[in-house]
Amino acid sequence: MQHFQHKIVNNIADLQTEQWDQMVDDNYPFVKHAFLEALEKHNCVGAKYGWIPTHIALFDAGRLVAALPAYEKHNNYGEFVFDQAWERAWNQIGLPYYPKLVCSSPYTPVMGQRLLIHPEYRNDNQLQAELFATYCSLCEQKKYSGAHVLFANQEQQAWLKAQQHTDNQLYHRLDCQFHWQNHNYQHFDDFLNNLKSKKRKNINRERNSIVESGICFRVLDGHQATEQDWRDFDYFYQKTFIDKWSTPTLNYDFFIDIGYKMADSIVLVLADLEGKTIAGALMFKSDSHLYGRHWGCRQEIKNLHFETCFYQGIEYAIKNGLQTFEPGAGGEHKIARGFSPTLIESFHWLPVNPFGDNLDRFILEEEAIIQNYKQDCLNHSPFKL
Repeated sequence: MQHFQHKIVNNIADLQTEQWDQMVDDNYPFVKHAFLEALEKHNCVGAKYGWIPTHIALFDAGRLVAALPAYEKHNNYGEFVFDQAWERAWNQIGLPYYPKLVCSSPYTPVMGQRLLIHPEYRNDNQLQAELFATYCSLCEQKKYSGAHVLFANQEQQAWLKAQQHTDNQLYHRLDCQFHWQNHNYQHFDDFLNNLKSKKRKNINRERNSIVESGICFRVLDGHQATEQDWRDFDYFYQKTFIDKWSTPTLNYDFFIDIGYKMADSIVLVLADLEGKTIAGALMFKSDSHLYGRHWGCRQEIKNLHFETCFYQGIEYAIKNGLQTFEPGAGGEHKIARGFSPTLIESFHWLPVNPFGDNLDRFILEEEAIIQNYKQDCLNHSPFKL
């Protein structure tokens, strides 16, 4: 059996960018070295926000061959897999729920790679199993309440589900998001023509109201976005969080950094009116997906959010041949605008299950609720039968 060297990395800058990124599939942006490093470098993660970098790296003869982006967590902010009920249950029997371990991209509820494997080792089942076992072992050694894997892509979800057959400490939960799928559309009208008449007319009415208002859009990558564009967007981002009584964790320096280092992954949608930028949405792209992440505006204008965050994104995905548009968590209003309910799975390894069969029953009941919710959403689909 091959022996791999293990290392816990608290600063991703200690790992070589090229070695890390060659393990990333599909140019998925949210586990790229530059993205994770910018979060750390500009204090978007750390003890202040309860996201303490605790990455796992495996080496073969000094070469990085596997990694897992992980964080010691002291709250559930920015995870988007809601476990407040679990926290209450642990506390009620006198057990601490925090700290815990989370394998995820901070503040990013979009599916993607979580277990990173060097291309030359993809057929080495031992390596992937050892990477996950190292993650669970760290959880046990540090006496964390659990080790969680959030928003893994479908391939890795399947692998993790297979591990449940041999590991009765691994549990999985369901949630539901709304994703848009590109059915080989050539133009936005091709997408509209697949919708029921009432829904199609509503989208046209929403879009026309923005055109009539005089608002124009610029869709920029990182090469094209100026410092002023990023200042405007940072203002929108900060304002959105503050208006919602929430905590903005990203900042101008972070946006400038990723705009420069991840220029080809950036899709910055800016709305201009009378020479002034009044709203913006920051999206990212991989080779196959578009990801909506953050939005904000100076003034509330009817339908501006839908146009900036949804319709501009759909047009971009069609134009650039992207297959899926994930606009982020939540939002039943997305259904009427062509986004379909999609099940999301999370995985939870517990060194100790203090609740026995009660936890299994909770997960089964929750799963039934989510499945029924998805079906109810499908019953309101805007697409023609």
